[in-house]
Amino acid sequence: MTTTPADIEDMIVRVGMHDRAAFQSLYSATSAKLFGIILRVLKDRAASEDVLQEVYVRLWQGGAETFTSGKASQISWLATIARNRAIDRLRVTKPTRDLDHAPEMVEPSPGPEAQAIASSERAAINTYLGELDPDRAAAVRGAYLDGDTYAELAARFDVPLNTIRTWLRRSLMSLKKCLTR
Repeated sequence: MTTTPADIEDMIVRVGMHDRAAFQSLYSATSAKLFGIILRVLKDRAASEDVLQEVYVRLWQGGAETFTSGKASQISWLATIARNRAIDRLRVTKPTRDLDHAPEMVEPSPGPEAQAIASSERAAINTYLGELDPDRAAAVRGAYLDGDTYAELAARFDVPLNTIRTWLRRSLMSLKKCLTR
């Protein structure tokens, strides 16, 4: 029996109402196509099977209710969900795989000219930071030298988060002016 787009749409609507028979029919009618889409993105059968399961679980848990008839074809809508889930999985797993096999990168040490420029800029930055209000200078050092988050800085200085953002933005604008003098 051939499944028509109208049949798939009906199944999606019924899955949205937690109709188990419709869910089984939808899976039978669409899983092979969705698996192929996912496999093309991930190129890993086991991961593709996991993502396919996530797609159907998501549909069962309320995703089918978001389908809007007439906006896109039924299979295109399902394919988009599958493709996006596969891309999400790829984004999560790809950096670790690349880092595991990446050759160790060694940065060349800067030459004498670059060291002199950096030393001059460092002196100018330190001079400028000395001209700032002590709290603002400490916030700039914390954010850009120590890696503190805005939330950590807001807690340390007992000010709202947006105040920290303003302090840092204004301080950097002043620093830029200082460095162009």
